[in-house]
Amino acid sequence: MTDDNEATRLIAMARTAAANAHAPYSRFAVGAAVLLTDGSVVTGANVENASYGLSLCAETVAIATVAAQGRLREVVAVGVIGGAMDADGRATGSDPVRPCGRCRQVLNEAAQLSGNDLRVHCAGAQGDRIASYRLSDLLPDAFGPADLGIA
Repeated sequence: MTDDNEATRLIAMARTAAANAHAPYSRFAVGAAVLLTDGSVVTGANVENASYGLSLCAETVAIATVAAQGRLREVVAVGVIGGAMDADGRATGSDPVRPCGRCRQVLNEAAQLSGNDLRVHCAGAQGDRIASYRLSDLLPDAFGPADLGIA
């Protein structure tokens, strides 16, 4: 699917971003790193809210930042990590964490606008195991801009 360097780089940057997660309610930190066509990377961390429905996933934060920069059509890949927070607030665990359904839909917006079947690299907060997918495998038959004649 892609070279290991891309996955390793994005996972490392997602792990760094997860250190900034604001997750006092779930105690589950998530970090995301979005790769753009020019090789630059935009990161995000989950931000929870006392009104739970207002919480933001790391992938959504990163994609919103990319959109705010006017670069939504330049997304080619994303790295996602997550894990339960220990007593010191550090994410733990080695099982790969995949984007939730909402985040898959948010990523699909960028995928359809860019014309790329995004590469999605998933890992735990710790360890070397990385599971890589195409977004279309995680969200088959997705609804998006193309269905509205926009992409």
